[in-house]
Amino acid sequence: MNVVIKTPEQIEKMRIAGRLGAEVLDYITPFVKAGVTTGQLDELCHDYMVDVQGTIPATLNYAPPGHKPYPASCCTSVNHQVCHGIPGDKLLKNGDIINIDVTVIADGYHGDNSRMFYIGEPSIQAKRLCESTYEAMWRGIRQVRPGGLLGEIGYAIQSYAEKQGFSVVREFCGHGVGKKFHEEPQILHYGKANSGMVMKPGMIFTVEPMINAGRKEIRMLGDGWGVVTADHSLSAQWEHTVLVTETGFEVLTVSAGTPAPPALMAATASAH
Repeated sequence: MNVVIKTPEQIEKMRIAGRLGAEVLDYITPFVKAGVTTGQLDELCHDYMVDVQGTIPATLNYAPPGHKPYPASCCTSVNHQVCHGIPGDKLLKNGDIINIDVTVIADGYHGDNSRMFYIGEPSIQAKRLCESTYEAMWRGIRQVRPGGLLGEIGYAIQSYAEKQGFSVVREFCGHGVGKKFHEEPQILHYGKANSGMVMKPGMIFTVEPMINAGRKEIRMLGDGWGVVTADHSLSAQWEHTVLVTETGFEVLTVSAGTPAPPALMAATASAH
């Protein structure tokens, strides 16, 4: 497995890319409301990346083996959409939840992150799912440290999510990121404690759990990209890009508007 250990210069470029990726989500936040279409949100994100930041939208025309090119500059996954929702004429309405996933390319490096947004007042279940998914992501990030094992990330996420009565999607995982959009290693969001590759300083990867309110099974949509829950239950996802440092971790996808870590995390996060 060819895991790229980033040099200090590359880490600095990844910090910049990460911040720019997060700033796209800051920018789009006030537009995410009832009456807007996911296509309009995509257009706004695209123009901000290209015209304001001078970055490249990594998803636009992205075509991994076996896929047709992805046709948009961000992914918009609404309600029971798990991931890779293609923006279009879907009108957001009060009570919806939406994940917006943005990756920018800045100076050749990828900044990859996503956030959940509420449209108006979500249901109690929807809110609990989104908050629990955020907590689960952070419980995974807390396991990141040199000498730690990658399996601890998935174990922390799965054990927390399942305690809340939710399920973890198995088919998609976090990934190494740098000059390439998707590098080794894969970061599973489920699994056994005391398993997996040893983390080393300079590794950079995403932690991006997809958590379903119902069963973990999913199905692909006919567009070749969108993924939905098989039982039509709600799904949520959060994503950060994380660096393994000499002493612990550093979250790279941070900007002025990045939501704070969950309360129990505040002390730990500031210690790194």
